[in-house]
Amino acid sequence: MKILVINAGSSSLKYQLIDMDTETVLAKGICDRIGMGDSFIKHKLGDGEYRKEPAKMGDHVDAFRYVTKALTDKKEGAVASLSEISAVGHRIAQGGAVFDRSVLVDDEVIEGIRSLIPLAPLHNKPELDAILACREVFGKDLPECVVFDTSFHATMPPVAYLYAIPYKYYEKYKVRRYGFHGTSHRYVSHHCAHLMHQPLEDIKMVTCHIGNGSSIAAIKNGKVIDTSMGLTPLDGFIMGTRSGQLDPSIVTFLMEKEHLTPQQMDRILNKESGVYGVCGLSDDRDVTKAEVEGEPRAILAHEMQNYQIAKFIGAYAAAMNGLDCIVFTAGLGENQPSIRYGACRYLRFLGVKVDPILNDEYIHGREGKISTFDSSVAVYVINTNEELVIARDTKDIVGKLHYASAPDRTEIIPEDV
Repeated sequence: MKILVINAGSSSLKYQLIDMDTETVLAKGICDRIGMGDSFIKHKLGDGEYRKEPAKMGDHVDAFRYVTKALTDKKEGAVASLSEISAVGHRIAQGGAVFDRSVLVDDEVIEGIRSLIPLAPLHNKPELDAILACREVFGKDLPECVVFDTSFHATMPPVAYLYAIPYKYYEKYKVRRYGFHGTSHRYVSHHCAHLMHQPLEDIKMVTCHIGNGSSIAAIKNGKVIDTSMGLTPLDGFIMGTRSGQLDPSIVTFLMEKEHLTPQQMDRILNKESGVYGVCGLSDDRDVTKAEVEGEPRAILAHEMQNYQIAKFIGAYAAAMNGLDCIVFTAGLGENQPSIRYGACRYLRFLGVKVDPILNDEYIHGREGKISTFDSSVAVYVINTNEELVIARDTKDIVGKLHYASAPDRTEIIPEDV
């Protein structure tokens, strides 16, 4: 079975074609700058080189047509025809209180995703556009499934997901903590339990998805009990351009002083804050270079990041009444040893000890345990694989669909009646 995995943004469409018999990537790429004059597609076959070509893409429908063309190319395509693709799996950011698991797309699901656009307008709208575009290009007969970033966090209890604001706003608008990066937290938590040779249900674990957008989750008895992101991906700790948590009065104070509209304030908090707001740089490679050169605000930005990550880990250790394991994943979590070491340095009171040699070595695809033999808490670096989670869920859903639609071939032997 071959599954096409889609991760759509407002002006981009990332894709992977995965052979689920071996769980290997046959092809992947990105259609970028959709709707702009300089749009292009970058396509990669297996472990080969990326090819970048200009492409005229006015919308996601055009993007899907370029994807199908790349996948079926006679010389470098991954499949002979689109009939080899069994299903499409989509990543959806916000499932709200409507979806607590992955589901097969139908008209009711489409309307459910549409109803959640106000909670995540920058994410759910382009993701819905991609679902509809996929239908137009592939036809309605090809099964499409959706996997929600929020569903892994659906096990949070009310004490963790409710905000201390008038309860009527939860009843009226479903304002609550939802959490994000759920597919990543789900993958690395299960994979870490596998590496530890223990059931996930027996481990008190904190998973740290650290990238340009970052979140941390507390997992106890195999279930998420709390997570750092909230109603939107803005909550939590300092990120590349997002503020993370702050005194809510700062918002109204700045709006009044600077005469800002809600849209302008939203842009400041999402696009002009975080590490970028502190030091004027958002790419961690640039921040690291400035830090090495002694730039005070770059040093401060990284230390704020380390400090806040450690605060969340410590708080979640208290919430779980213990801690067995910490996992670092995603772009920075997997490839920035200084962040891992800097955060864990604050956690020595928990008995956390990181081996500096292993910590420096585990980058660029290497994964495993980086804590010392006498550390009270195991610390792991694990490469996330959100696309594989989406593909696995899609395979399971489509498999059940095929089973349910198969004719009943049960033989009844008269002697057994």
